[in-house]
Amino acid sequence: MPLTPGFSAAKRSGTPPLEVTLKRGCISESLHRVHAVVCDGRGRVLMCAGDPRFETFIRSALKPFQALPFLSSGAAEQMEVGDRGVAISCASHAGTNTHAREAFKLLWKADLEASQLQCPIPEGADSPLQHNCSGKHAAFLATSRKMAWPIENYLQSDHPLQVEVNRRVAELLGLPAEELVAARDDCGAPTLRLQLAQMALLYAHLGASRQAEFEQISRAMLAHPELIAGDGRFDTELMRRSHGQVLSKGGSEGIQCLSRIGEGLGVAIKVEDGSKRAKQAVALHLLRQLEWLTPMGLQELEEQVLIINPGVNLEVTGELRFQES
Repeated sequence: MPLTPGFSAAKRSGTPPLEVTLKRGCISESLHRVHAVVCDGRGRVLMCAGDPRFETFIRSALKPFQALPFLSSGAAEQMEVGDRGVAISCASHAGTNTHAREAFKLLWKADLEASQLQCPIPEGADSPLQHNCSGKHAAFLATSRKMAWPIENYLQSDHPLQVEVNRRVAELLGLPAEELVAARDDCGAPTLRLQLAQMALLYAHLGASRQAEFEQISRAMLAHPELIAGDGRFDTELMRRSHGQVLSKGGSEGIQCLSRIGEGLGVAIKVEDGSKRAKQAVALHLLRQLEWLTPMGLQELEEQVLIINPGVNLEVTGELRFQES
């Protein structure tokens, strides 16, 4: 995928990737290589480690942008879903009764049934409402009902809903929608293959909240972090400690995105081998470097993330470096 003009600074960086080492005692046991980038709302790469043009799928970090049609169509307002309904539409939740109930409320208010959800039923569960993407799927269905679009094929790439998602993302990136590369995510919905700098740009837009829909999404996610992931999960615990200043949304295969609210800065992280533990360790490492969290909040999260077992811990080496324009 070619870079848009706003990414003129996103040349290949001379800064090496970050490295996350799992140490057992003082002996290195595993190593993860990680690329990271900070962009502003104009698409300028301000800081990076590794390759800002690294291409990969954004996975569930796309969810706040997949929720845009739910708001722009008027479906969320008509249904009076409030911040909780918007939050669950952006969630990769834990499948608890609380999460399933919030997803069901979206369906109920749109006169829809759980059986119409096309996300899988998780192993050992009873309903697709317990799938971590059920809120997104419920919002997809509610939007389609509001717009009188077909219900039965809402996940198809040529469905009007998915076309609108792609149009909005392409508009934010300054690309023709036809240049976006999509593939099926594990829940059945499309996800997009993007450059890391493009993911950071999307989150810069989200954090800037210059559009009413972005302000709604950011406010909902920060007001109800427990719905975005769940108690004890990284995104939830990070946002709880950010005092409304940092928005966090991860994706599978080593994707983590962050926004600094009100400043229009976005961060995107990709672990080459897809490690979850490494992306979380790097996120905390960068938050410390950027001074986006308080020392106390960082310490609490580091104790949860970096200490795997007694005598087994994660160490991050490297740092973001400023890029010449």
